[in-house]
Amino acid sequence: MPRSTRPSVLVLGGSRGIGAAIVRRFAGEGAQVTFTYASSAASALELAEQTGSTALQLDSADREALSSAIERLGALDVLVVNAGLFIAGDPLELPADAIDRLFAININAPYHAAVSAARWMPDGGRIIFIGSNIADRAAMPGVAAYAASKAALTGMAKGLARDLGPRGITVNVVQPGPTDTDMNPADGPLNELMHSFMAIKRHARSDEIAAMVAWLAGSEAGLVTGAALTLDGGFAA
Repeated sequence: MPRSTRPSVLVLGGSRGIGAAIVRRFAGEGAQVTFTYASSAASALELAEQTGSTALQLDSADREALSSAIERLGALDVLVVNAGLFIAGDPLELPADAIDRLFAININAPYHAAVSAARWMPDGGRIIFIGSNIADRAAMPGVAAYAASKAALTGMAKGLARDLGPRGITVNVVQPGPTDTDMNPADGPLNELMHSFMAIKRHARSDEIAAMVAWLAGSEAGLVTGAALTLDGGFAA
């Protein structure tokens, strides 16, 4: 992490799965961590107690609430945008309102969060989006909108990397493949199908994704910006 004394970290979408692993990683390294959650209050409060972090209920699709929360936190050293929505199905049948909300959370929120954080972030800060390897390979039908929303993060990171580079702020995307969480368990019904696309035929662990995020937030990654780093066992190879 950029600073040596208790850096300030905000994880949007941190109550479970990959987000919770990221919270645990930064808290374990001594950071002052705040994370948001939408509805999993019990999990969020338990995680906050276990890690000494602060849980904040927030709907990332609410731009005003999102910007206000970031402004109240002040000078963040690290922003991690993990909050996301997954919707899949026949595009001719999916409700348009549901797709609009997916885009609001997966595209609009990361952009507005990054811009809001950059207003207060010190030089050398870090902005990290959690994307998906589906941005590179939509191997199954029904994921067009989700893939589009995650592919948008790559262009967003490249553009913001240019905008914020003069201040030494890096902007990157981490693109996990199948990861063992409650939403996509390693022993789930689709595991054999997902593993069939992979060179290394196993789900990632959440802590493996968190390790990449922590590296990007550290001093060794100071020249890595505008990049999409994929951890998917060769799914998109």
